[in-house]
Amino acid sequence: MSRKRTRFVDDFLSSLLTRASHAISSEFLREVEKQKLAPTEWRVLATLSDGDGLTIGQLAEIVMAKQPTVTKIIDRMSMQGLVERKTGEIDKRQTTIFTTDAGKELVRDLLRRARMAESAALRQFSDDEIDTLKKLLRRMIDGE
Repeated sequence: MSRKRTRFVDDFLSSLLTRASHAISSEFLREVEKQKLAPTEWRVLATLSDGDGLTIGQLAEIVMAKQPTVTKIIDRMSMQGLVERKTGEIDKRQTTIFTTDAGKELVRDLLRRARMAESAALRQFSDDEIDTLKKLLRRMIDGE
């Protein structure tokens, strides 16, 4: 029997999304920490995992961190050999961030583990429900 939901946070979308995110990611983030990565560093590597480089501004928007914070993270990850900066061919002021081979190797296993954690968290839902949920969340994020 489900309990009656009377608290504000039990029906407030932002709270529900935050709690759902925690339920999905808390165990997985322990795996990230074992690799000596902070959650934001993981998000940077995951965002860059498709091989397309991004500017620090683009990364900051996607990983939900301030640009100066992302710059410091990129500096640290660059010293660790996980990412590299490449100057734009047309606009030399434009710098794009890419993962190195070491970064790709590190993120490959974490991506697999992230997919497993997501599958476990969503096992009670049908494929159609999962597709619908993700489509709705993408629409919300895109502001459509």
